[in-house]
Amino acid sequence: MQYRRFVTSAICFWLVISGALESTLGNMEGTAAPSEKPIRWSQSLCAGEQEYVHKRKQVVLESLTDLGINSTATDSVPHIALLGSGGGQRAAVALLGSLYQMRQDALLDTLLYLGGVSGSTWSMSCLYSDPQWSANMDRAVSRLSGPGVELEEALAWLDERSQEEHFSLSDIWGVMTSAGIMKQMDLRRLSDEASRNATNPYPIYGAIERRCFFNGPIEGKWFEVSPHEAGFTDLGVFIETSLLGSRIDRGELLEKKPEMDMVKLQGVLGCALADEETMKEYLPPWLNVPGDIDSGAEELLRVFIAIDKLITLTRCTIEDPAALSDLDKLQKILRDNVNGNKSVLLESKSSENRTSLELLRAVETWSQSLEDGAVKTHVSLLTKHIIPIILKWEWGTTRNFLYQYQDFTVPACLYSEEKFHLIDGGLMINVNYPSFLGDKRDIDLIIAPEYSAGNMFETLTLARDYAAKVKKPFPEIDDRILEEREWPNDCYVFEGKGTELTIIYMPLFNRQNCKDAAELKAKMEEFSTFQRPFDQQKMEFLLETAKTNMKNNKETLLREINKAALRRQNKRNASAAAHR
Repeated sequence: MQYRRFVTSAICFWLVISGALESTLGNMEGTAAPSEKPIRWSQSLCAGEQEYVHKRKQVVLESLTDLGINSTATDSVPHIALLGSGGGQRAAVALLGSLYQMRQDALLDTLLYLGGVSGSTWSMSCLYSDPQWSANMDRAVSRLSGPGVELEEALAWLDERSQEEHFSLSDIWGVMTSAGIMKQMDLRRLSDEASRNATNPYPIYGAIERRCFFNGPIEGKWFEVSPHEAGFTDLGVFIETSLLGSRIDRGELLEKKPEMDMVKLQGVLGCALADEETMKEYLPPWLNVPGDIDSGAEELLRVFIAIDKLITLTRCTIEDPAALSDLDKLQKILRDNVNGNKSVLLESKSSENRTSLELLRAVETWSQSLEDGAVKTHVSLLTKHIIPIILKWEWGTTRNFLYQYQDFTVPACLYSEEKFHLIDGGLMINVNYPSFLGDKRDIDLIIAPEYSAGNMFETLTLARDYAAKVKKPFPEIDDRILEEREWPNDCYVFEGKGTELTIIYMPLFNRQNCKDAAELKAKMEEFSTFQRPFDQQKMEFLLETAKTNMKNNKETLLREINKAALRRQNKRNASAAAHR
């Protein structure tokens, strides 16, 4: 087993040695802090979010007035959120297209909130690097076709992170998606946005805590991060975002540590590969049969799939033809080795070591073919930092602010561990519905452009089931509509009754842009979640598809925004009457 793990480490090690690495080692030392009580228990908004939302409502009010929608005061402004789904680069690019068109149609400033999960958080993190992004959508879109990030800059960042205590595979994923897909290394901290004006919708990022997701109560699963607070949505327990990662024990702040930057946060929020069951979907079909291979060989192959995808991302940060050729050779060697060992892998458990040896020999042969130079010079440095986290297979590691916290409501999966692991929220629900259900943000209308792969409407039904478990209102989903999942319409309205919110659901690929279910399936395969970064033609196609979906449904959006304004006005009137 140890030998097999070494093989896995050796393979994954090579994914980051495709270029020179500047020696920028430097520990980020924590600063001592006096004992404080940093944990807030509440199902209400924190003061910082309340203040931002209050200011943002003035922007929304002016937008509604310009659209001819009656809303007489900020306390009658409807609470509208746009929630971008997950879906890797497909979601990241399409969300930009949706927001761009909303700006063109003068609808963007009707949004009070912008929520994201998985791939949509990639574009959100890049958007908010510009304090005026909602007025500069052209700049945001043009960045996708920009020059990108130099490999040396990306690897220097990675090397610096490797000195930190909680370095994990999320750091590798974050730098690859930032540099390779979003073409930006955003080194600011999310809490930097806490003092901004309300030019943009208030952002909420969604994740899950890995241990609680698999073995904890429903209340301990969903984790949200905003410029002001980070914490468990349904437990109602939060800390200031700037303290996420600091040392907190028994509810007291013992040592303040530097907040993670947006590159790292992007890796934490947007990597479904942290879940082994998700990776299993990308195994060769002949191996994706339960019981056909032993668990050790299956694990090795799952790791191979993750490495293969990461190598693909690595390529887009490289321009040197020789380095690209070396990566091509490694990728082909690994794929040929795995495919060539089909019979061996399916034979018996005794084949595990044999397969590992062959794979190791293949990697060693490749490494020996490299020319002397910067790559070989930094082998020992990279080995020291990368192999340990491959052995542990850790993702999203950070300090647990609920460690040893004396409160009976803290689940055992959180109370007893000094660290927790934040991973892609899309593994649970591929839209950040949990952060926007219930009274806390009191949402009237959710606009939900759907960029997910898999079964259409699944995010809706999962959110409905989640809402039932946590006893929060959710609109009815007519089961007859679910029969259209293979070839959906471009827009559905699920109207809320009473305290339920309304949802406008907008599938990216639909009956308006695909002639039948077969074409829709082909489009999803063409723009699959795990593949090398899209070329300019693919990005432009996705942007235009998302823009067209919004443009075609402008009247529906206006109608439902107007209904939301009337609903909010009725709430205001009812509240005023109750206090007379």
